[in-house]
Amino acid sequence: MSDESPRAPSWFRSRSGLVLLAFLGIAVFFVIMEHTVHVLGILPYLLLLACPLLHWFHGGHRGGHGEHGRRGRGDNGGREGESR
Repeated sequence: MSDESPRAPSWFRSRSGLVLLAFLGIAVFFVIMEHTVHVLGILPYLLLLACPLLHWFHGGHRGGHGEHGRRGRGDNGGREGESR
């Protein structure tokens, strides 16, 4: 004889759990549908706000643009066979 008791179904598989999951799914659908216009309207401003961050993280904050060929490459900027 085994002493195993029957397992109770998980909460998500019970009737109230399935109703709650269905309600949450419907609510998420309507929230996404109603607020998509607001999110898409903000995207151009988010792109403009991303410009300073991209400039900072891609090295634009160091010394300016005139310093590209002068760091540790010798007299001709690292290009062999060229004369200025």
